[in-house]
Amino acid sequence: MLKALYAWTVGWADTPFGVPALFFLAFAESSFFPLPPDVLLIALGLGRPENALWYAAVCTAGSVIGGMFGYGIGRVGGKPLLDRFVRPERSARVHRAFERYEAWAIGIAGFTPIPYKVFTIAAGAFWINFPRFVLASLLSRGARFLMVGTLIMLYGEEVRHLIERYFNWFTIAFVILLGGGFWLVHRHGRKVAAGEDGGAA
Repeated sequence: MLKALYAWTVGWADTPFGVPALFFLAFAESSFFPLPPDVLLIALGLGRPENALWYAAVCTAGSVIGGMFGYGIGRVGGKPLLDRFVRPERSARVHRAFERYEAWAIGIAGFTPIPYKVFTIAAGAFWINFPRFVLASLLSRGARFLMVGTLIMLYGEEVRHLIERYFNWFTIAFVILLGGGFWLVHRHGRKVAAGEDGGAA
C-alpha cells in the first residue's frame, strides 16, 4: 500500500498540478498524511532544477500551515486524541521533550525523519506557546526543505541517492548545530536576566 501511495505521490510531478499537490501534501503530512513531502519535492526539482528553491518554499509554506492545523487538532481534541492514534510510550517521550525544550522540540522534530504530525498534534494537546511553535516550525521545516532544494539545484539526479544515503547524517549534524544554538541563546538569556536582577537590586 505504501509503495502504491509513493507512486501516486511522485506521479503528481508529471501533471500541471505538481506545485499545488506539493503544497497540499506538505500540509497534510504535518497533520495526517503518512509520507513526507520530500518525495514529491525531489521529483519536481529533478524535472526543473532551476525552480528547486521555489518548490522548497512552497513545501515549507504548506508544512508550516499544516503544522498549525495539526496544532489546532491537538488543542481541540486534547491528549485523549493523541493517545488514541499514538502509542503511549511515544506520546510520553514527546511529552517529556516538550517539558524539557518546550516549542523548540519542534525545531528538532521538524528537520528529522520523526513523524512531524506527532509533534504538531502534541504541541496543541500540551498547550505549547503558539508563536514559538510557529517560529520553530518555520525555521526547522524551512531549513530541511531548502537543504533538499539546494542539493537538487546543485547536483541534480545525483541528489536522490545522496539524500537517501546520507540524510540521517545531515539530520545529526543539523540537530547538533541546532541544539548548540539553543544552548547559546538560553545561556545568553540567563546572563541578561541575571544582569537585570543585579541591576534592580
